[in-house]
Amino acid sequence: MRARVSRLGRWLRPRYAWARFTHNLLPKLLALGVSLTLWFVATADRRANVEQGFDVPVEVRDTTGNGEEKRATSALSPSSVRVILSGRPERLRDVQPDSIEATVDVTDVPEGSFTRPVSVTAPGGTEVRRLTPTRVQGFVDTLVQRTLPVTLSVTAPPDSSLPRYQVTPGEATVSGAGRVVSAVARLVTSPAALNVGTELEVPLVPLDVTGLPVAGVSVKPNTVTVRRLDMGELPVKTLRVVLNDPPANLQVTAVSVQPSAVRVVAAPELLGRLREVTGTVTYRPGTYTAAVRLNIPAGAQALETVSVRLTVRARTAAPAR
Repeated sequence: MRARVSRLGRWLRPRYAWARFTHNLLPKLLALGVSLTLWFVATADRRANVEQGFDVPVEVRDTTGNGEEKRATSALSPSSVRVILSGRPERLRDVQPDSIEATVDVTDVPEGSFTRPVSVTAPGGTEVRRLTPTRVQGFVDTLVQRTLPVTLSVTAPPDSSLPRYQVTPGEATVSGAGRVVSAVARLVTSPAALNVGTELEVPLVPLDVTGLPVAGVSVKPNTVTVRRLDMGELPVKTLRVVLNDPPANLQVTAVSVQPSAVRVVAAPELLGRLREVTGTVTYRPGTYTAAVRLNIPAGAQALETVSVRLTVRARTAAPAR
């Protein structure tokens, strides 16, 4: 114990401590320099790394029943995650979001809502530093397929033309989670403007009953070919529909003609003389919808049928004097 105290006491004397510190000072400084150099070399890559963020869409992995069980995932929230990668600047400049894998595994998850962690696989030469958020929510449902006819959507043609189109194929299959597929009311083509004798490949858009797009479904094929088959402009003219007058003993209090104008095809000289189309309807008291018989001159043809919504009442006879 006394020897230990004696050695400690010597180190407390400044002259002794300085002598020991300066003893073999040059080798000590060389050793320290070599150590610092090795540390800087070993950590050079780490200190040269930078961080960069990427927005990566989340993909769903489901191998339930060895992948043979038909299931689909919908309402994934959020549908993408923010991934912060670390790496050398020249490496990160080459990284694209689609080279980063962000997956959520729902294998053997029961049907219904779920909350699962997200797994990220970074490209070579990079490292995942942060992930936001780390978990996503969604809904697992039975995979459903429906085949629907394709509804053509084109820009309004001029009155002087009567275009004819062909859509190939005429139907497509919508697949996805049952509760989402059931919301699809129709498949329409994206609006297309085609010249005579041309064709165009256009995407299909699934719409609900209100006409809004339905997300989260797959359409196969997702595009169709629209061809314009007519030979160009035809002698077509849009004419206003004018109804016959009611009998003297009846009074019309409300009338709605649908459509209020029709397109008529005829020889150009005949169309030039036409200003309107008269329509005949049978009047009776009450509120009802009736078909309108159009009085079209010989050699002309109307392209639309017309109906009218009427409210008719009997006139009150004037009192005798």
